[in-house]
Amino acid sequence: MKFAHISDCHLGSNKEPLLKNLELDAFHYALEECIRRKVDFILITGDLFHSNIPDLGVVNSAVKKMKEVVFQNIPIYVIYGSHDYSPNETSMVDILSSAGLFTKVVRGEVKDEKLTLQFFTDPKTGVKIVGISARRLGLEKKYFEMLDREALEKEPGFKIFAFHSGITELKPKGLSLMESIPLSYLPKGFHYYAGGHIHQHLMQRFEGYGLVAYPGTTFAGYPRDMEDSARGEKRGFLIVSFGSGIENVEFVEIPGPEYVLFDYEATGKNSAKVNEELTKKCGELSAENKVVLIRVSGEMSGGNTTDIDFTKLRNILTQKGALYVNINRHNLTTREYQTLRPMGKDVGEIERNLFRENIGAVKVSVESLKGERGAKLAIDLLKILKQSQKGGETKKDYENRVLTQAIDLLELKEVL
Repeated sequence: MKFAHISDCHLGSNKEPLLKNLELDAFHYALEECIRRKVDFILITGDLFHSNIPDLGVVNSAVKKMKEVVFQNIPIYVIYGSHDYSPNETSMVDILSSAGLFTKVVRGEVKDEKLTLQFFTDPKTGVKIVGISARRLGLEKKYFEMLDREALEKEPGFKIFAFHSGITELKPKGLSLMESIPLSYLPKGFHYYAGGHIHQHLMQRFEGYGLVAYPGTTFAGYPRDMEDSARGEKRGFLIVSFGSGIENVEFVEIPGPEYVLFDYEATGKNSAKVNEELTKKCGELSAENKVVLIRVSGEMSGGNTTDIDFTKLRNILTQKGALYVNINRHNLTTREYQTLRPMGKDVGEIERNLFRENIGAVKVSVESLKGERGAKLAIDLLKILKQSQKGGETKKDYENRVLTQAIDLLELKEVL
């Protein structure tokens, strides 16, 4: 007998058409492999979707493929992840579960500050599944603390514990700040611990616990995930063969695009030099049919970060045939703009202080943009741009309203 362990599909996380299609293609490939390999059931350990109410076009595509799986008499079992869970709204996971497309396997109740879970038994294999779904910001930790582990440990048979949390003893070094739970929070004696949430493929046996496994993501959608893929991290899922115990665990790699990662260090160089070197490097990169990732970091000796033409760099790579270009410049700074400690009692006061302290570093020729007057103008413009769309207002009307107010504030009507 065998089952598939899939996690962190994050369907709907990408708005860019190419990445959205690659994301869905990866999910479809995984399910097609499950059909081809004739698994007995599929267990998805959270973050099937990127939000509780995802893009309906994405949902439609995913549902069609999942229906193919179900028609092959392969049931799908699901738990919530931190993204597709909602504490006060109906989630898409709830809707699809109610429609009978798959089954939510987390069942339990809290009584006298103790969480008691009920096993779900797969009718075909007799495997017993139980677990704890994720909550936002790692709030599921309190449920692990309340868990009646003793009752779960006494249950006979082949058992799987499903969860969507990081395990402290198995957490990758690069995720040291991520919320996690200690291994001791899990009940002992299970054959397989099906994890989700960590976007890397990890497996380790622990004495008294059995195999703890994370399949990682089906597709690298986040910039950090894409960088990991460029460094060699594989994307896929697990197929677990078992009898009275686990006999084999196979990682099934999902084919994806080729990645190119370029790290550029800007420390000690002025903006003109950085722009020149980046332009040259982009012209030299082999980008055709690849996802190109550029990470620019360091403190420039002079100039402004806006002096670097990142749009031009992206266009160069696109013209060279790149499938997608992501330029990460979050860690790029310049000595002309010293890091300021935001002081103030609220967001508005902090914004005002930051504008006043930075306005002198901005080189402009228009008098109305200088000094205290310039700071006030910037603050007023920010207020306009922060307005939300009104109920019943179309996107176009909303954009026109904001644009009109901004033009009036800046007195640009005559110019336009």
